[in-house]
Amino acid sequence: MMHTVTDAIYSDVPRNPRGQPNAMLRALYRAHLADPRRQTTRQGLWIAVLVYLLFSISDLLLIPDVASITVTIRFIISAIMLAAMEWQVRRGGSADAIDATAALALVLAYGGWVSSALLTAQTEIMSYYMVFGAIFMMSIGLFFNFSFRLSLMASAVIVFLFFSALLSFPQEGQVYKLTFGIFCLSCFIFTSYVNWKLNHERYHVFLNALAAKARQEEAAERGEELLRLSNTDPLTGLANRRAIDATLRDYWRKWQSAATPFAVFLIDVDFFKRYNDHHGHLDGDRCLVRVAGALRDLSTRHGAALGRYGGEEFIVVVGLNRDEDVAAFAEVIRGAVEGLALRHEQRRDGTATVTVSVGAALTKDDSAPRVEKVIHQADRALYSAKAAGRNCVKLFDPDDPNNSDDSENIAALLKIAIAQDLVSMVYQPVLDLSGGQPAAVEALMRLRMLDGAPISPSTFIPVAERTGAIIELGQWAIRRACEEILVRDQALVVSVNVSPLQLQMPGFAAWVALTLSEFGIGGDRLAFEITEGQDMEIQSSLLRCISDLKSLGIKIWLDDFGTGFAGLSWLRLIDFDCVKIDKSFLHGSGTSKGAVMLADIVRLARNIGARILVEGIETEEHLTLMHRLQVDLGQGYYLGRPAPVGTMRARMSGYPAAAG
Repeated sequence: MMHTVTDAIYSDVPRNPRGQPNAMLRALYRAHLADPRRQTTRQGLWIAVLVYLLFSISDLLLIPDVASITVTIRFIISAIMLAAMEWQVRRGGSADAIDATAALALVLAYGGWVSSALLTAQTEIMSYYMVFGAIFMMSIGLFFNFSFRLSLMASAVIVFLFFSALLSFPQEGQVYKLTFGIFCLSCFIFTSYVNWKLNHERYHVFLNALAAKARQEEAAERGEELLRLSNTDPLTGLANRRAIDATLRDYWRKWQSAATPFAVFLIDVDFFKRYNDHHGHLDGDRCLVRVAGALRDLSTRHGAALGRYGGEEFIVVVGLNRDEDVAAFAEVIRGAVEGLALRHEQRRDGTATVTVSVGAALTKDDSAPRVEKVIHQADRALYSAKAAGRNCVKLFDPDDPNNSDDSENIAALLKIAIAQDLVSMVYQPVLDLSGGQPAAVEALMRLRMLDGAPISPSTFIPVAERTGAIIELGQWAIRRACEEILVRDQALVVSVNVSPLQLQMPGFAAWVALTLSEFGIGGDRLAFEITEGQDMEIQSSLLRCISDLKSLGIKIWLDDFGTGFAGLSWLRLIDFDCVKIDKSFLHGSGTSKGAVMLADIVRLARNIGARILVEGIETEEHLTLMHRLQVDLGQGYYLGRPAPVGTMRARMSGYPAAAG
């Protein structure tokens, strides 16, 4: 409706002032001015009557012989017309009717006065006194907000009465009558034009005001729409991270002020990246929309707040107060998604449908004074659900080792690790098995607590990945490996493990190029290891980054080959310089089935043209098997343990591989 009015307004602003107004806008204009016109006309008539009655003094001074008649007529007409108008006002009469009454009052007032005043014997004085009839025309045209048509009609009647009175003076000359007639017509034309102009301007003032109001309302609507969009996930239509964070704060304030408990559920679609890899992003989006729809229906029924928390992760916030209720609701969430029966054949975990893992946390009396605590607890519960095999629910339990506060402590430690010199590098040799000579060393990061106690990489690396600290740590590791190994020529090549977050970071390849230039090192002396088991999508940006790195001469190695599901796709899309076969295949080669599997995976890696490196060589038998399979490179405790750079060279002498 508002757009229709706006269009009509712009079309009705006439380029030609005589253009016909839009009927709809004219109706709006009349309706808009109805109440103000009633009040203005009422007030105007009362003032006009007061002025009209004050002119009784002029009657007494100029035409005293008939003053009693004229004054009486003034009061009678004033009383009748005021009574008529007040009656209309109290009865809710229309503005047009009240205007007509006021116009009639002015005409009758002039007609009653002039007809009685003409009875005077003071004809000469009266001939001049008649000029005051122009005041009535001016009041009709200027003093009231009459429509142009009503003003024209009333003024025309007064002109007629004026000329009729003028002709009643036969003794006056023709020049007098002509002069006064021209004066009366001039007043009529002038007041009529001014009235037309005022009506025209009032209408356009109304149009401008209406247009401004329409624009303001449209701007408000657009603002509300933009606010809605800023709080809405564009894919699923759910509340986005920003909106759900605001909802969480509302729940938290109620918890803090009125002890109203609530539960937070983090929901993650199991193996969603594999679903995307197989079906494509469009089907992946449809999957998320279907899951969001099921969660929306469930949340609506239970009065819960629902939002998309990121990628394939959703969040539900609902008022609950018992662990049993939280666990039951989490199971309802899991079952609602499983009930969609969306096919997902790429899982390889015995389930062929889309499912979710759910982590839940309930506010407790001992909760920290920040809402982030509950979110973090739900996130740790979700991690526990994934570790338990997925497609299950877990409620935060502080006694569960997977839900311990160690990760929080490690996350805090990682923020100061570089500055406090808590992180260091050790290096493990990689041998060329054909000649027994060191071919490279692998840089491995180590972390210790403030008291010197070591922290396992399997513990702190996932925390660094989750918190983003791996970006700074990864850059530090590359620079330290260059400083300690390549600048000092401690090895021909050093390999460094690279996180998916680093490869997806804009400008990573350029930063590497600057680092190599700073140390004066050729890119062919640096290798980056990408772990197949890492949950990383192969995107065009990642492939471009790897291509840029290879253009610098940097070698790209595939680490832990065989432990994930994306290895074959990676081998097809990325030209790896080296494939590192996970040690589990070597350690499982003691059986005939394991030996065949190891030989097959070595053959598969060899067919792509990359050098083959087998990890986990820990015995003489392992080394002998590597020679038999003609493996290029080897790494393991039997060939050399990780060591700081100071002791690495001493340990790299006399390898048993030389005797192989």
